[in-house]
Amino acid sequence: MLKEFVKLNHYKFAKEASDWEEAVRMSCECLEVDGTVEANYKDDIIACVKKYGPYIVIMPNVAMPHCQECAKGVHKTAIAFMKLKKPVSFEPGNPEMDARLFFTLASCNPDQHLENMTKLSELLMNEKAVAALLEAETPEDLIKIQETCLEG
Repeated sequence: MLKEFVKLNHYKFAKEASDWEEAVRMSCECLEVDGTVEANYKDDIIACVKKYGPYIVIMPNVAMPHCQECAKGVHKTAIAFMKLKKPVSFEPGNPEMDARLFFTLASCNPDQHLENMTKLSELLMNEKAVAALLEAETPEDLIKIQETCLEG
């Protein structure tokens, strides 16, 4: 999965974002560049978080920005990865709701989406891989993490 992010240019490393909204926008950029999603998708995600709360924070340090399946402006099923050096808070005063790793989902094919979710779940259950991702700084690091923590 991490090698696929590199191959498709679906990754971003950034120092920080001014707030969670900017982080969500940034996490969608590489999906916009290759036409996986249209520009409205990031705004749809932000609107959903404002409406339903920070449901995209799935565990400490990890957010999974997404909007409903078959969202308007989604043309391909994919996941993008973004890592921030400095966490953003989705709920001030609650460090459990801070995020540094973003796995942004786009879905228009339910079967492929389910397969992506399964791979992502396996990745996030691997504590060694998550710890390594928090230290990653380059696409080469992503490939190394896949080879050392996820294969074998």
